[in-house]
Amino acid sequence: MSDSIESLHTKIERATELVSVVITMKALAASNIGQYENAVQALSEYDLTVELGLWACLRHQQEEPGLEKKHLEEPTGVVVFGSDQGLVGQFNDVLADFVMETLHHFQGKKVIWSVGERMNMRLKDMGLPVVGIFEVPNSVNAITPLIGQILDQSEVPLLYIFHNSPTQGALYKPVRQRLLPLDKKWRREIMKQSWPTDLLPEVLGDRESTIKELIGEYLFVSLYKACAESLASENASRLAAMQRAEKNINDLLEELKQIYHHLRQNAIDTELFDVISGFEALRRKRNPHSD
Repeated sequence: MSDSIESLHTKIERATELVSVVITMKALAASNIGQYENAVQALSEYDLTVELGLWACLRHQQEEPGLEKKHLEEPTGVVVFGSDQGLVGQFNDVLADFVMETLHHFQGKKVIWSVGERMNMRLKDMGLPVVGIFEVPNSVNAITPLIGQILDQSEVPLLYIFHNSPTQGALYKPVRQRLLPLDKKWRREIMKQSWPTDLLPEVLGDRESTIKELIGEYLFVSLYKACAESLASENASRLAAMQRAEKNINDLLEELKQIYHHLRQNAIDTELFDVISGFEALRRKRNPHSD
């Protein structure tokens, strides 16, 4: 009986310690979500500035900006933002399935770059042609160097990005965005912007050089936002996992405590019974005719 009580006491102590670890991990995940969401929010203002700059450059230009080319035989480039961290549930699987289903409808050759080794393995298991792997950034400051690497290596005329994006109600959902080519559809989206004042801008200097610089910023912002949203989704998934773990551990802890108190009470009752029995036996021995 004492061994069982001692074993339960040890389990209760370990479960209590585990709750403390889970609470710490919850706080860390919530903090990470906040910093990535703040990065996306701050980037939205810069994104608007870039798009207004493109609007100003293109508003008098009747023809296409000269940056779209027809490469019918060129491969389709794909960048997939995954996770290499644990406790994220089906984060990589959901996105990989979405990539597989989407690319099934694409014609021609595909070349894929994976952000994360686990996503790389998942895509290769599906038979998809992964040509490069990037490390998953572990902070906001690490996103910018990653985007630079992606832009340097993924020089293809047609480029898509896939990532998980935070959603209201659910944790996240897989999404895709076409970054290249910069075609008529892209230009129409840019020209939907309206200048915030009555004084319309004029471009100074070489218009084509300005457009190319702004397009470079447009691509950077798009990739940065996708990466930050992916990291926010990853931490939201981890936070949800920690919340479930905390509830399960607390339920287990409550059950262990009930069993512990029950066994402890039985042990006390047994000890009291032994004391009373011993006392009665001793009393009879001393007074054999007392009954």
